[in-house]
Amino acid sequence: MWKWLKSLFAGPQYKVCVSFNTQWGDADDKEFITKKIMVQKENYLKFRTIEGKMVEFRASAGLNYRVEEV
Repeated sequence: MWKWLKSLFAGPQYKVCVSFNTQWGDADDKEFITKKIMVQKENYLKFRTIEGKMVEFRASAGLNYRVEEV
């Protein structure tokens, strides 16, 4: 019951998958779970993980990332 009550106030969580090249499923892909995405642009992505760590990605040629609601 506690988990259900806590989930009412927690809000949505997102899974952010970032690939450093154009091919998904490589060893260079990274996944993060986040509560809030602060900046989401073509060349810049900034968010805070559920552990409280600030993560930023920048690329001049564009980023390859996916955002899914968990």
